[in-house]
Amino acid sequence: MYRPGHYGVALALYSPIGFLLVARGLADRALVGGVVLLALTMLPDLDSKTGRVRHRGPTHSLAFAVAVGLVAGVVGGLLAGLWFAGFGALVGSLAIVSHLLADVLTPMGIRPLWPLSTRHYTLDLTLSSDARTNYLLFVGGSILCGGAWFLGGLY
Repeated sequence: MYRPGHYGVALALYSPIGFLLVARGLADRALVGGVVLLALTMLPDLDSKTGRVRHRGPTHSLAFAVAVGLVAGVVGGLLAGLWFAGFGALVGSLAIVSHLLADVLTPMGIRPLWPLSTRHYTLDLTLSSDARTNYLLFVGGSILCGGAWFLGGLY
């Protein structure tokens, strides 16, 4: 999947979290979480920038999601305290999981259980390069996230 598709899936998955935070009067934290989520969502594709790691290899796994979550949690905790440690871990992991979910839609798929298994998973629904699918995911995720923010503000 390309950047717009990844962003859309990430926003869709973040929508319930954003809703809860805004509904509890924590819109500033919801915004920070959304920004961090989008900043980390493309992290797994850094593997395509190096010849040392195979594309859609270790960086496209649940183990990588846990590792990114742990690092984001430590950074959040050091910068802003215990609440942000947990929130950082959640957002960091969610960013990678959303990337995996977007990539499983494509024929190339992912191997999410690396290093325990090299089994390949794909739904084979769309090509990564399909512009319509990428923008449909982006618009859908944006609408869900915007709607969550709006509805959260009503509480």
